[in-house]
Amino acid sequence: MNKAKITMFFYALSAIASMISIGLFVSVVGATGTQYNTIGFIGIFLSIVALCVIFMQGMKQKKKFIAAGLLGDPEPEQQ
Repeated sequence: MNKAKITMFFYALSAIASMISIGLFVSVVGATGTQYNTIGFIGIFLSIVALCVIFMQGMKQKKKFIAAGLLGDPEPEQQ
């Protein structure tokens, strides 16, 4: 496995962690009532922002890797 695939794997892991944190903060808001509403809503917002940033950076990096020929299908053989 080349370094480009490993890098994209870590982008995927960080996106999954951000999605899990969104669920965690939603459960904090739902389970605790009004005690942790502010922390929960701030956490939800920051998790969504983090997810968007991770996706944007991952797509930019993927585009660079494809342009460099490190990702993507090899060109089909001409017959």
